[in-house]
Amino acid sequence: MSQDELQQPTRRRMLGILGGLGVVALAGCGDDGGSGTASSATTTTGGAATGTTTTAAASSATTTTTAATAVTTATSCSQIPEETAGPYPGDGTNGPNVLTVNGVVRSDIRASVGTSSTVATGVPLTTVLTIVDKSTCRPVAGAAVYLWHCDIAGRYSMYSQGVTNENYLRGVQETDSNGQVTFKSIFPAAYSGRWPHIHFEVFPSLAVATNGKNKKATSQLALPEDACKLVFATAGYEASVKNMSQTTLKSDNVFSDGASTQTPTMSGDVASGYTAKLNVGV
Repeated sequence: MSQDELQQPTRRRMLGILGGLGVVALAGCGDDGGSGTASSATTTTGGAATGTTTTAAASSATTTTTAATAVTTATSCSQIPEETAGPYPGDGTNGPNVLTVNGVVRSDIRASVGTSSTVATGVPLTTVLTIVDKSTCRPVAGAAVYLWHCDIAGRYSMYSQGVTNENYLRGVQETDSNGQVTFKSIFPAAYSGRWPHIHFEVFPSLAVATNGKNKKATSQLALPEDACKLVFATAGYEASVKNMSQTTLKSDNVFSDGASTQTPTMSGDVASGYTAKLNVGV
């Protein structure tokens, strides 16, 4: 993991460019059953699943065109609540630091990088975050987002027994001109005591996204219940069925005070995978 810090900004930016080429984003659960398939596409913001498209306030936007470029301005830009990074951040603030590993700047975070190439398996999940200014709702270009979550068994790479030598389901990206980053991953499990969720940190730039101490914001996504139930009914997620049945958003130690601004719009299905989208005000 050792890197020359003086060369870090240049290396990180080059990795970001290389990691973004040729990647088609399609595809996380927690710190701190059965079988079945779904064939029809659904869109939900955490309530009842429907067969039609639901546009959440958090993902609505308007587009302003100038002579040089088209800029998307969000119509909802509430500040994302500050949450705990949990005991398994992997950002150098509690043990190991994946942020200095070659290859961590990437869109597809399913495989480990470095000495291992193990690939995490599960229902595909794409997470699209749009970083916006909380005051102006304008997109924040050139920021960096570090995203991580547990695997299908509820384990965190780098920390949990059996996966301490892995660093899958962790990755960093630089926001584009529309403030967006897209991570291709798998749907995270539900483990005891926590609602299914995804962690992320926002940094001012890719150059300083080398240690969690430099972060601008830390928060978590609360995955919608309907999508979770459909995913957890598939093979490999059996333990998640019981764990989720024993937890509610109200009893969760992170989301008990409300998760409306942390619940993404979800679309897709089990067969083709889900896409979660959320505007993140910072």
